[in-house]
Amino acid sequence: MAEGAEGVAAELIGRLERAWNEADGRAFGEPFAPDADFVTIRGEHLRGRGGIAAGHQAIFDSIYEGSSTDFGPTGPRELSGDAILAHATAVLRAPSGPLAGEHGAVQSLVLVRGGDGWEIAGFHNTLVAPQRP
Repeated sequence: MAEGAEGVAAELIGRLERAWNEADGRAFGEPFAPDADFVTIRGEHLRGRGGIAAGHQAIFDSIYEGSSTDFGPTGPRELSGDAILAHATAVLRAPSGPLAGEHGAVQSLVLVRGGDGWEIAGFHNTLVAPQRP
């Protein structure tokens, strides 16, 4: 596992990006703590690694089928020796369906050091509204 706030955030966020681009809900859920909280762009609150994995597999198989994303960590900082606050930007490309097109998001993550290393304890995903002229 990486060291330092930037390395830890980049590694965990990179795992999420790879899992999304492989449409693998199980792999998407793996970096999360067993009791993690995930708030979606629609304000839904997913609880626990299993719930996060299942919720993402459901969208990979439906509204986000065939989509891809790029995540970019921004400015992680250590809150304590066992906690990091991280943010990321995301660009989602959906090829078809009601969400077809490119969408931006900003994410806030709380990363904690657990018994098995660093995990994501909290994740809040916020859709970036298109800029108006």
